[in-house]
Amino acid sequence: MSEPVFAQERGKDRMADPFGAGEGNLFKQVLGLHAVARGGRRHTLSEEGDMSLFKTVRPNIVQSIRAFRVPELAAEAERLGQHFLYANCSQAQSKAEVLETIATSFLFPKHFGKNYDALHDCLTDLVHHAGPQPGFVVVLEGLPVVTKFDKDGRETLLDVFRDAAEFWAERRITFRVFYSFA
Repeated sequence: MSEPVFAQERGKDRMADPFGAGEGNLFKQVLGLHAVARGGRRHTLSEEGDMSLFKTVRPNIVQSIRAFRVPELAAEAERLGQHFLYANCSQAQSKAEVLETIATSFLFPKHFGKNYDALHDCLTDLVHHAGPQPGFVVVLEGLPVVTKFDKDGRETLLDVFRDAAEFWAERRITFRVFYSFA
């Protein structure tokens, strides 16, 4: 068994922006370490059995992140060969900013309308028409708890993701969403 490798061992200069693009991206580093540990072997959806981090999580659900850690979720998505979509919304202060953060993080097209209907379309139809999908693990971290994005706004946003989970469930594609509040 190999010794654990910690992010601090990578050097402080590479960790200046652990969530940004490039080699310093924390998730890319974690996924790279897991790929090396597995010898590059990629698991299929049918291997999502008892050894899965998701053994107690339904395939199409929107739930609080609770005891899960973002790097573990990213690694599990990689292990299962699923898309990993991550948006850190902790700096957003309004519905528009939350939607902009999600659109930028998920690489939505420039014509994204920054409303809930456009979000639903991007999470469902747009991706569905792109071809067969292996499954999704989505993390919405730090959803704001502010006046301009109140409880109703947060619930509406999560309802869009619930609708997307149902859309993908009808197509027998796994779509798990984990969220947290700032």
